[in-house]
Amino acid sequence: MAVHCNSVLFSCKTWRNRDTKPISTILPTRLCSVPQTPFSFHSDGLKLSTCGWDRVVSAVVSEESAVGSSSSGTDVFKLTYLEGNSWLWDVSGVRILVDPILVGSLDFGIPWLYDAAKKFLKNFKLTDLPQVDCLLITQSLDDHCHLKTLKPLSEMSPELRVIATPNAKPLLDPLFKNVTYLEPGQDSEVEAGNGSKVRIEATAGPVLGPPWQRPENGYLIISPQGQLNLYYEPHCIYNKNFLEKERADIVITPVVKQLLPNFTLVSGQEDAVQLAKLLRAKYIVPMKNGDLDSKGLLASIIQSEGTVESFKELLSKELPDAQALEPTPGVPLQIPAP
Repeated sequence: MAVHCNSVLFSCKTWRNRDTKPISTILPTRLCSVPQTPFSFHSDGLKLSTCGWDRVVSAVVSEESAVGSSSSGTDVFKLTYLEGNSWLWDVSGVRILVDPILVGSLDFGIPWLYDAAKKFLKNFKLTDLPQVDCLLITQSLDDHCHLKTLKPLSEMSPELRVIATPNAKPLLDPLFKNVTYLEPGQDSEVEAGNGSKVRIEATAGPVLGPPWQRPENGYLIISPQGQLNLYYEPHCIYNKNFLEKERADIVITPVVKQLLPNFTLVSGQEDAVQLAKLLRAKYIVPMKNGDLDSKGLLASIIQSEGTVESFKELLSKELPDAQALEPTPGVPLQIPAP
């Protein structure tokens, strides 16, 4: 793993050499989604944003994309993609807000270099969120630790439980009063008002700076009854030795690579397949964190490699029993325990 430092860019970032060996592999996958439409959250459910699509898609406002069936007493993950790196997860009643970008655009404070906005959830407002039990932050950069969102969120909920990488401490300490910083291998428990408890364990993610800097975080999420585990890391960069003793029923990962000349910003494709194999995943949820309306100098030179379909082909050869479940922004994807 090589480290690239760009003095013009917003930070020093870890880049991986693009020369990776393609792997043969994968198995029949299954896509579970509904039409892409602009949704927003309110209270305990979904509502359509005020836009011209209201009449067209009103029939799916409260529907969920579901896998299998659930019964009382069974752990369930409800995963709602908010575009970019942002998610809202409901884990058997424990609501976790992940890397939210919900106010303004993503520009790293340098809009002439990069400025991105969401494609589908354009009218989403911070006040449309339901009450959340935990804010989860994977990395310390603006595309994960978005101060335009976190400042007003902290004013609304200063006592909100936060779990984050220690690299984000200078940004989060002035905003929130109840922050737990996890190093890779450490874990913490989050409890909802209904008494459900979820365990969150940090894993080693990418190094965004010199080689001696601590890595950013991925996370393992263990459901209340231990029936389901989820793994999340938004760059598809992981420490194989760290994860080889772990398992995850659900893996959320990028599958389309984002590339600068000679360097990989976000990995995917065969690396995402190998991650799924390593964790013996049953479900892979591809995230399109590069699929934004972007402009600026950096946006003009970032290239994509691969597609969700090419990932599913690879996956079908390597893990024929796994399912690829493509999320629709704003629509909860429900995955119950077997």
